[in-house]
Amino acid sequence: MKTLLLNPPSFENFDGGASSRWPATREIESYWYPVWLTYPAGMIPGSRLLDASPHKVNWQQTVEICKDYEFLILFTSTVGFESDLKLIRKIKEANPGMKIAFVGPYGHIKPDETLMASEDIDFVTRGEFDHSVVEYAHGKPLRDILGVSYRKDGRIVHNAPRPQLHTEELDALPFATDIYKRDLEIERYNVPFLLHPYVSFYTTRGCPALCTFCMWPQTISGHAWRTRSTENVAREVKQALGYFPQMKEIFFDDDTFNIRKDRVIDLCAKFKPLKFQWSSTARVHSDYETIKAMADGGARLFIVGFESGDAQILKNIKKGATLEMARNFMKNCRKVGIKVHGDFIIGLPGETRETIQKTIEFAKELDCETIQVSLAHAMPGTELHDAMAEQGFLKVEALADSSGHQLPHIEYPHLSKVEMMAGVNRFYDEYYFRPKVVWRIVKEALWDGHERKRLYHEATEFLKLRAERLKWARESGEAYNKPLVSVPGTSPASGND
Repeated sequence: MKTLLLNPPSFENFDGGASSRWPATREIESYWYPVWLTYPAGMIPGSRLLDASPHKVNWQQTVEICKDYEFLILFTSTVGFESDLKLIRKIKEANPGMKIAFVGPYGHIKPDETLMASEDIDFVTRGEFDHSVVEYAHGKPLRDILGVSYRKDGRIVHNAPRPQLHTEELDALPFATDIYKRDLEIERYNVPFLLHPYVSFYTTRGCPALCTFCMWPQTISGHAWRTRSTENVAREVKQALGYFPQMKEIFFDDDTFNIRKDRVIDLCAKFKPLKFQWSSTARVHSDYETIKAMADGGARLFIVGFESGDAQILKNIKKGATLEMARNFMKNCRKVGIKVHGDFIIGLPGETRETIQKTIEFAKELDCETIQVSLAHAMPGTELHDAMAEQGFLKVEALADSSGHQLPHIEYPHLSKVEMMAGVNRFYDEYYFRPKVVWRIVKEALWDGHERKRLYHEATEFLKLRAERLKWARESGEAYNKPLVSVPGTSPASGND
């Protein structure tokens, strides 16, 4: 079947699908690569991967493109689901014979609700979908495909789960970079703390950590940590360097790149002669020897989820890391010259006005190169979601506004969502409006015209959204002038409505 794989335009500038761990329209326009869709795209001859938002393809253009295809694989998200349903209705009107599969965490968590939401959806996948959709595209009947759910004779059928892929099967998959070269423009992808243009892909799947809020390990990728061979990863790196001479760095977008010391050191030994810059996710577990090996192998920056500066909150979310481990990790990164982008979350279980300020002070003590501060989002399928719903703290009506921007949807009796939103604003202000941080950012832009232009654009976007958030906080969210997007298929918890 002639197949289109779609990361949909759920909202304008929405980064919500096939690689985004926190689906949202960002404070600063940015996009992750649709990595999950590249593997089936590489196994279906004549297919196309359309990543609509970064390529500025609107819903009308998407509908027009779909007229030329027989099978649509759409990566949906919790935030974008309702918008995606409207899109496929338009697609079916234009191309009634088109078959449509919804893939991604939302259909995995709620296959029945997804199918019942629209008769336009022919089937949904559960778990890793690399081979499920490929088998369907090649003509295999749904009844014989593992890991799918579909309607039959007025009822919903759930086929047996599909086993996860391990090293031999992962190595046999196409390279994501083959599809980037074929279908995407890498200049369209921008993440503020990465060099531009960048390219990203996975070297592993799954994460053994038990963080209660993290969506991927609790949905499609699982907690079993499965690796590509280091030889296979090095081959894709060499290929990417050849494909994209304009690329400034590679980002290894694993759930946790540095989880096993011997593999990291082996990879870095293979990276060193290639002489390229790279960045990755990281946990704070690595010792100095491992971090030094990564620096010698070309590592430039780590994205690290510090989350909170309160020890009890870290225990509450099963982070498996301590404040002292974070301090030591930062100290060792400074020794070897690796920058750190720190991620923090406001509103996790145990949060109070005091712990918000404690986390702000902890972030200033760590002094990461850049930070991101998110509101706690309890995504369906996560332990955090179940706990917040059970305790009556889940405010589902405020998951996002009509533009896809993140809004608080958790509220505690002692800490309102308005106070948490104000905490995010205060966090950014106290962190970034310190003279040494301002100088650090400006200093880098002084010697690079491209970075200067990007910094101006990002600063303008950030200040605009900051003003909107301040208005939201001042008006207690009551007069916020954008409609809210509900969590589909979920009822509000009663305890705090």
